[in-house]
Amino acid sequence: MPDPDVVISVHNLAKAFTDAEGREVRVLDGVTFDIHRGETVVIMGGSGCGKSTLLNCLIGEYQINGGHILYQTKDMDERRDIATLGEAEFNRIRKRFGILFQSGALFNSLTVAENVALPLEEHSEVDAAVIDFVVTMKLQQVKMLPHRDKMPAQLSGGQKKRAGLARATALDPEILFYDEPSAGLDPVTSTAIDELMMDLSKKLLVTSVVVTHEMDSAFRIADRMVMLDKGRVLRVGSRAEFEALRDTQVEKLTTRDDRLINQFLNGYGSGPLTDAEGISEFEKLIGVG
Repeated sequence: MPDPDVVISVHNLAKAFTDAEGREVRVLDGVTFDIHRGETVVIMGGSGCGKSTLLNCLIGEYQINGGHILYQTKDMDERRDIATLGEAEFNRIRKRFGILFQSGALFNSLTVAENVALPLEEHSEVDAAVIDFVVTMKLQQVKMLPHRDKMPAQLSGGQKKRAGLARATALDPEILFYDEPSAGLDPVTSTAIDELMMDLSKKLLVTSVVVTHEMDSAFRIADRMVMLDKGRVLRVGSRAEFEALRDTQVEKLTTRDDRLINQFLNGYGSGPLTDAEGISEFEKLIGVG
């Protein structure tokens, strides 16, 4: 019987793209893990490992080639496979999650307040006074209320992330997806964003899914971690399990996967990640490396 505590279940997920020669390149291969209600799961791995592709599959941006992505939000009486849903059905699930994109993805022609109001205007039927109240509250939560009338071009990188987070929470989502939330930020601002994410998770009681390759951030915010390499899951475990693997001396690790994870977590220049060919098929496809 399915675990009622699981809000997203990914099983044997496969995703492929077609390269310039018409060949199918599999980017995700047999990816399987669960996301439990209320936890923060960090999805990590090197460039080209498939983590951004996985995120796009989870939010329905990409059609999958095989496997299942099952959702069960609080208002659903059973799990539903998003691959079998029509657009209208999946849009009802989409209203239960918010997304913070890497750049913040604010509309440059709108003020900060107008950006945050947009989801409410598009997906709710409340009047303007209520929308203004919600916008004020959401901007207060991310400490951006003094900047409500500014345009995105007037904001720093960290302020754009905060404004994007206010917009992502406008509809009181059950699930929050983060795409590289620390990318492009200095260490102090990155820590502030992490603390804000953790604070909102507690206050809003949301499930958080974070894609990142920033290890300091990952170990600050994660309850559990998913490590990808070349489209497959190497390890799913608690933060404590990954901390133990990170801190173990390399010569004491008995498997290639453990040595690879240890190298990635510590940022070592030599190891399984760099001793092999050094570039994944997906990186070749998209021209990375």
